[in-house]
Amino acid sequence: MKKVVIGISGGVDSSVAALLLKEQGYDVIGLFMRNWDSSINNDYLGNPDLNNDICPQEKDYNDALEVCKKLDIPLHRIDFVKEYWDYVFTYFLDELKKGRTPNPDVMCNKYIKFDLFVKEAKKLGADYIATGHYAKVIDGQLYKASDKNKDQSYFLAYVNKDVFKDVIFPLQDLTKPEIRKIASDNGLITAKKKDSTGICFIGERNFTKFLENYLPNIPGKIVNIETNKVVGEHIGLMYYTLGQRRGLNLGGFKDKSYVAKKDLENNILYIATGDENKYLYSKEAIIEDFNFLTDKRITDCTCKFRYRQPDIKCHVEYLENNKIKVTYDNAKAVTPGQFCVLYDGDLCLGGGIIEKVF
Repeated sequence: MKKVVIGISGGVDSSVAALLLKEQGYDVIGLFMRNWDSSINNDYLGNPDLNNDICPQEKDYNDALEVCKKLDIPLHRIDFVKEYWDYVFTYFLDELKKGRTPNPDVMCNKYIKFDLFVKEAKKLGADYIATGHYAKVIDGQLYKASDKNKDQSYFLAYVNKDVFKDVIFPLQDLTKPEIRKIASDNGLITAKKKDSTGICFIGERNFTKFLENYLPNIPGKIVNIETNKVVGEHIGLMYYTLGQRRGLNLGGFKDKSYVAKKDLENNILYIATGDENKYLYSKEAIIEDFNFLTDKRITDCTCKFRYRQPDIKCHVEYLENNKIKVTYDNAKAVTPGQFCVLYDGDLCLGGGIIEKVF
């Protein structure tokens, strides 16, 4: 009997994934990861859980324990608090300091869930590892899940390609309502549990206050990029991302205002007005540190610059040092620091970090 170690988070997705593996006849072992510790990590400002009797991660662990008891599978526990800080959170803060928009979920998959977790699973004798992600693996290659609305291949595009040959995604052909029904029909405690939101493994936070734990606020001017007039004051460039409309606290404009540019040197936030203003659009981007998931070097394919964004047709030029140039028809708010992921139909070709936009 093949042994599968599954990441059990205490949520409904991983609970049902474990149940399905058990039904498919695998020898299933659960492994719970704890990656954040609010007291060690000075996570006080903006933390809504400080006065709770039990922290969310312990509640998740207890739920995971209940699910594993119900399914009659063992549950192991591992702490990656230091590693998460070193590989994911430090990157997150560094990118914000550079004025870019990081994606910690992508880095968490690369360094924690599909690297350190895999090594731990192998120690437990795993033939395969599994998670509750919405994605597909066919012949060791990553594809989009059947439910395109929930597909998470975008977040998995930075994982080392050699890992996927030993990965199972039991939810690959299911929708969220189907998963909730399976959990309910089988009496799993997580059937109606809300999906986790916020930063990967940290959870819901008041973002502005949360960042004050780690980075100083440096307020500055907000300038209209078309008129060059000062129209307000920002609370710190790190709190804004290109294309952002909410939270600018600007009055007096007939049209909506959007973040158009950040000038780090002079600490100026530039805004542009109107949905279709030219400052929000680009036609070309340089992508750095591209992680190739296949040997294919397709020049005409599709890409995503954000999760849940519809696929955009693009032309790809392969440069030196794992860089690529992506050309496309006007796309809105393509943001340095975020990830560009390439697809050939449903096959994920890989992903990299948006370095420059033209």
